[in-house]
Amino acid sequence: MSKLKIFIAGHKGMVGSALVRFLKKQDVELITKERKELNLLNQQDVQNFFKNQKIDQVYLAAAKVGGIHANKTYPAEFIYENLMIQTNVIHGSFLNGVKKLLFLGSSCIYPKNANQPMKEEELLTGKLEPTNEPYAIAKIAGIKMCESYNLQYSTSHNIDYRSIMPTNLYGPGDSYHPENSHVIPGMIYRFHESKINNIPNVTIWGTGTPKREFLYVDDMAKASIHLMNIDKKTYEKHTSSMCSHINVGSSEEITIKELAETIKDVVGFKGKIIFDPSKPDGALKKLLDNKRIKNFDFKPEMTLKKGLTKTYQNYIKK
Repeated sequence: MSKLKIFIAGHKGMVGSALVRFLKKQDVELITKERKELNLLNQQDVQNFFKNQKIDQVYLAAAKVGGIHANKTYPAEFIYENLMIQTNVIHGSFLNGVKKLLFLGSSCIYPKNANQPMKEEELLTGKLEPTNEPYAIAKIAGIKMCESYNLQYSTSHNIDYRSIMPTNLYGPGDSYHPENSHVIPGMIYRFHESKINNIPNVTIWGTGTPKREFLYVDDMAKASIHLMNIDKKTYEKHTSSMCSHINVGSSEEITIKELAETIKDVVGFKGKIIFDPSKPDGALKKLLDNKRIKNFDFKPEMTLKKGLTKTYQNYIKK
């Protein structure tokens, strides 16, 4: 019997590279493509790729991502590129006989004032956080595209397209751009630069009071593989046809102030932290309800302090 052929879209990204690390340990054939080999924004290129490869499973981890600053600065790129990537990959998968696909989204799909912790059913119940609305709308479209294809083609074509929504992720393979990165890599970059250059203080956007939940990327990769391999009957028992996505988080909250102090300690920065309340805080609270994924017998393993330490060690090796 031939090996399962699995395509990881976005294998160079933080989640994609973690998926590669774990799936390499399994008896499967992994397919990855560099951006110069396969432009996921080009529909014809994607169609040709799927036609020639005969893929069994797809992990759709490719996306344009960034923090508050990047989302505010490049809204057109965030909505266009993410809509194009996921539309081309999902539709290309369907047209060429891919039976199983996992779409990786984001917790920013939920309304700004969603009930906390945010259950999957909170989707589309209110207005989104304005700073990342274009990205969130693209991700919502990806969920609904998977659900719509399942509704129309699940029986006739035996497809099973699923979606997983992680909380804020961090870990090896993250982007450490000084302005466009997410909160943890952004802080690691600034604390490290300040430490090695003897800068007396580090400025953090906002008041430091918002609470966030974080998940180490290896736990996200394990959750994704676990979810992909749950049998269809069990999956459908805990979801519904128009609310089929699954949250994955750590179920632990920390304020931005506490996070900054923890990263300061991990990096070994001896200076002062200054908060800039003139900059946006984003949502004041973002905690996911993780009951569904717990029903599938999954629980993350990495603690935040240990995960941050491993992340920083990886960063300084670069």
